[in-house]
Amino acid sequence: MFKKFKNHESGFTMIEIMVVVVIVAILAAVAVPIYVEYVKSARASEARSVIGSIANSSDMFYQTSGEWPTSIEDLERKGQLDLKRSTKTKWQFELQLSDEGGNITATSTEEMAGGGGHQVIFNRETGRFSGYGTKDEE
Repeated sequence: MFKKFKNHESGFTMIEIMVVVVIVAILAAVAVPIYVEYVKSARASEARSVIGSIANSSDMFYQTSGEWPTSIEDLERKGQLDLKRSTKTKWQFELQLSDEGGNITATSTEEMAGGGGHQVIFNRETGRFSGYGTKDEE
């Protein structure tokens, strides 16, 4: 009539907890570098977008004046480019343009969340970006 109940303690063993910790660590080791590259690319996307506008404005500048602009100030004075103040505080742009192509380089300032000194380079001859936030980051 009387049933004897066994006293079962429930919970996880130390081995089970360690296995879970190892699995989480492996997943984090894979996910964190991917996330870091994603964040870099997102930060550099503003520079890539503005460089595209600068390249188009430079073409228009050349068509109207017969010479290539040497700075974004040249483009702004002619009314062919209007950059936001927030963009100018995060990025500095350097133009090295010629009939053969040339480069447009954006260098981040300390105001950018990722820190200063990162460069995004657009090669007009190839039409490709390199540097910060790209797969072939230098």
